[in-house]
Amino acid sequence: MESPVKEEVGGELAMEIESSVTAEDWRRALSRVVPAVAVLRTTAPRAFDTEVAGASYATGFVVDKARGIILTNRHVVKPGPVVSEAMFVNREEIPVYPLYRDPVHDFGFFRYDPGAIKFLKYEEIPLDPEAASVGLEIRVVGNDSGEKVSILAGTLARLDREAPHYKKDGYNDFNTFYMQAASGTKGGSSGSPVVDCQGRAVALNAGSKSSSASAFFLPLERVVRALNLIRDCWDAFGIKSESVYIPRGTLQMTFQHKGFEETRRLGLRNETEQMVRLVSPAGETGMLVVDSVVPEGPAHKHLEPGDVLVHINGEVVTQFLAMETLLDDSVGKEVNLQIERGGVPLTVKLEVEDLHSITPNHFLEVSGAVIHPLSYQQARNFRFKCGLVYVAEAGYMLSRASVPRHSIIKKFAGGDIENLDDLIAVISKLSRGARVPLEYVKYTDRYRNKSVLVTIDQHGWYAPPQLYTRNDATGLWNAKLAIPLESPFVVSHRAGHMDANLNSVSPLTESSPMDLKCQHESENTADGCVKMQTDEEIAVDGSHSGEDSIIEKKRRRVDEEIAAEGTISSFGDLDDIKDGALRHPSSVEVSDLARTISSNASLAEQVIEPALVMFEVHVPPICMLDGVHSQHFFGTGVIIYHSDCLGLVAVDRNTVAVSISDIMLSFAAYPIEIPAEVVFLHPVHNFALVAYDPSALGAGASVIRAAKLLPEPALRRGDSVYLVGLSRSLQATSRKSTITNPCTAVNIGSADCPRYRAINMEVIELDTDFGSSFSGILTDEQGRVQALWASFSTQLKYGCSSSEDHQFVRGIPIYAISQVLEKIISGTPGPFRLINGIRRPMPLVRLLEVELYPTLLSKARSYGLSDNWVQALAKKDPVRRQVLRVKGCLAGSKAEKLLEQGDMILAINKEPITCFLDIENACQKLDQSIDSDGVLNMTIFRQGKEIDLIVGTDVRDGNGSTRMVNWCGSIIQDPHSAVRALGFLPKEGHGVYVARWCHGSPVHRYGLYALQWIVEVNGQPTPDLESFIEVVKGLEDREFVRVKTVHLNGKPRVLTLKQDLHYWPTWELTFEPESDTWKRRTIKALQPTGA
Repeated sequence: MESPVKEEVGGELAMEIESSVTAEDWRRALSRVVPAVAVLRTTAPRAFDTEVAGASYATGFVVDKARGIILTNRHVVKPGPVVSEAMFVNREEIPVYPLYRDPVHDFGFFRYDPGAIKFLKYEEIPLDPEAASVGLEIRVVGNDSGEKVSILAGTLARLDREAPHYKKDGYNDFNTFYMQAASGTKGGSSGSPVVDCQGRAVALNAGSKSSSASAFFLPLERVVRALNLIRDCWDAFGIKSESVYIPRGTLQMTFQHKGFEETRRLGLRNETEQMVRLVSPAGETGMLVVDSVVPEGPAHKHLEPGDVLVHINGEVVTQFLAMETLLDDSVGKEVNLQIERGGVPLTVKLEVEDLHSITPNHFLEVSGAVIHPLSYQQARNFRFKCGLVYVAEAGYMLSRASVPRHSIIKKFAGGDIENLDDLIAVISKLSRGARVPLEYVKYTDRYRNKSVLVTIDQHGWYAPPQLYTRNDATGLWNAKLAIPLESPFVVSHRAGHMDANLNSVSPLTESSPMDLKCQHESENTADGCVKMQTDEEIAVDGSHSGEDSIIEKKRRRVDEEIAAEGTISSFGDLDDIKDGALRHPSSVEVSDLARTISSNASLAEQVIEPALVMFEVHVPPICMLDGVHSQHFFGTGVIIYHSDCLGLVAVDRNTVAVSISDIMLSFAAYPIEIPAEVVFLHPVHNFALVAYDPSALGAGASVIRAAKLLPEPALRRGDSVYLVGLSRSLQATSRKSTITNPCTAVNIGSADCPRYRAINMEVIELDTDFGSSFSGILTDEQGRVQALWASFSTQLKYGCSSSEDHQFVRGIPIYAISQVLEKIISGTPGPFRLINGIRRPMPLVRLLEVELYPTLLSKARSYGLSDNWVQALAKKDPVRRQVLRVKGCLAGSKAEKLLEQGDMILAINKEPITCFLDIENACQKLDQSIDSDGVLNMTIFRQGKEIDLIVGTDVRDGNGSTRMVNWCGSIIQDPHSAVRALGFLPKEGHGVYVARWCHGSPVHRYGLYALQWIVEVNGQPTPDLESFIEVVKGLEDREFVRVKTVHLNGKPRVLTLKQDLHYWPTWELTFEPESDTWKRRTIKALQPTGA
């Protein structure tokens, strides 16, 4: 900035000029300026340094028409990868590429092909920093608040404002003055020219303060220098962006301009102040004072905060501009600084460092994490030295270990990490699935290193580690494999795919004591009161958010405040406990782990504790299928089968929501944590089966055992049960409770983002429990499992639009789980799946894909149901006294065209139907019949008439969604059951479903958000994933694509988006049950990704 004396003279001059300025002068000036101003649409495909991935609008203006150079802000050009287009006033849109971004100050340049603009007549806007003066009337021309062209008036009020502070952990400008005016600019106006009445740019709009309607403008002196150097390089070397070099020097310290009254308090001597005032321009009001010094930089241990700068190389320096000019001209050289520290003169000699050398131009991407050397910007914010290994985005692998963004990695797998090469070298030696320690530090707690356990991505959901490097010639960041192909990280992943088919086939043998009596009597004389829906229908909520922009991390946690009254690890059976003794395993190590039985622990708790398991479940962000609403879940499960080669655990689907997840099991009876995998997700009931490898337990395999299941007799109202579960500290907790209702019908509405919800289920209610976050099991007094105390997910709606995730707990009778377990043990014919290296047939589930709800017979009579049917249904089930009604059919089901909303289901095969279990039993009989055609002979009541129908059933497996495609940053799958439960699919031929989208992707940029079906791409139908892949496989990079969508509310829409195969290649993930692996396959990319 110029000295204050110029402000006064310039201010008088400005007043004289303004007095003669007319509206016509401004009209002529703006007519020249507006055509040269462009709206910049920028997309940051990756987080980097101070910026996050995302899409935004900004402004830029042409400063060199012949060479095609646009000036804008640094935070628009971005320090990392960016994809941008410029749209001019006549709606011509052209691609622009980053040419230069200043390491410190908020300006940068895009380049474009001047020949690409065919129709617009425009001239470049000249830069005139000398014209800026206090009182100058200005206009800010740009894209303000999303408007195409906005012109805001203002008057320059200050030329010496300190640089604005935006964020403590983000980008901030420093070592410069800013201008200030009350023009009230807002989002989108970044990079707008601040012009005078002659059409000259006198400053660059950078930021604003909404509370005071103040705008902050960057002076143009250093901008003009950079532009002139670019032109010189251009003339000398031709159109070669990589040859552009702007010398920038630094001492890695921040100055502030303090008034003389402040410098006196800091100890500045009177004779020094007198000398400075004498040699400085008239009107100088202060000096530069050291504010901060970056550790281990050139000035570290030489300069301190509070030092007052007097001379650089013998020249009095009181202004930022003079200081920067000297440093930029002295890169790689030494400079002499004379300072005063508390009134004591000191002289230090420092070497000026190249500012570009501490500005990172590469990053490592591994499992969604973005890691790169710590930049000067963040080193200054955090007060760490430059070059440390910095986490710009935690991704999946690191966030799973609770390593936050902005962390500094200090150690990994036992090795010190000084730079990015050290980290890459360590990763290349690790195998997939390895669990290694990582030590990191965060700037908010800088004096304590934190240690966590990191699990290396073992499934291949993410591409192998990629190293991206900035290519100034193309404006892109080029990726290459960061580790050698022969490294264990790559080899172990490939071996996992190759070895999957080499495992032998062997039958499943039972080796644990279980009660597997799964017979259910058709008569149910249990005494109990039934809660049911008495309204005639429940409307499916049709309001959905158009944007699923932020994946919220709402973690389900078991209440840690619950104190166990008595805990025990039981290693024996019931008889042992009654005798007061335990049969300990022969292993000395295991026997040392035995704890004394607490006198106040219930017998049921002692028996069941060896079968209790704590779940910790993580879902990768790029694989959040089926509407799963969180990335992290906790819950309690129970071991229902344990042998030498297989362990099975039952848990609710609010803990294990989708099959594509990482599961870690912690056992109550033995201190060990091992991985597990989902092998069965019940399509209707709220439970999942998870398998673990008993050999991974070591000596603990003999301590852990399966629970005894007691599916019969069914629980009745008034029965006493024990609610047993685990606290977060793996302490068994139990209490005695009483059944208040053994057959409450679950009624859960559809969420804004459709996800699994339990339907057609009856659950158990207790008089007392441990709260809505405590899951576990219900047992009898001998510790036999009668129900799973499961967590259910729902959504509470507030007002018309707001809603909040909520959970509650209820009991699931164990008979449904025991039936599936019995089929697995007996080897019921079904599709094979590899579990622990052995091919096993997995059961299929036959369903009537209809959502039902109960209605009281008294209500049904009012709808016209005859007395004969009312009496028949009441006789069949005198407790429930209800009839089932159709709430809706799942779209695409065999019942969809036959049953209608409001139909009452009276009988199947002439047998009265009163509860959900009756329909399940009827479906199971179809499987047991050799000549079954899979249809049910149903009697229904519809609009006053009894009708006999033949309704087909559907067969589903327990795998959940097993295939997804990532296209342009959107996660696409076939419509899952929760979407089909809404009752319709697009008439245009079904379509593929957009489940999620990624920030900074083309779908983010162009607005192809979640909760829609894609029914056509470029006019070609896409009814399923296979046809969708065939269509997008033929699309080229940077090609505009026309996409027809249908929203969940039924509204069709057509939009266009531009493919970006460089940063967002098209790939798919497919689960192969025969090999028990998820395979990632690249469908189309510009370069090999190693995937």
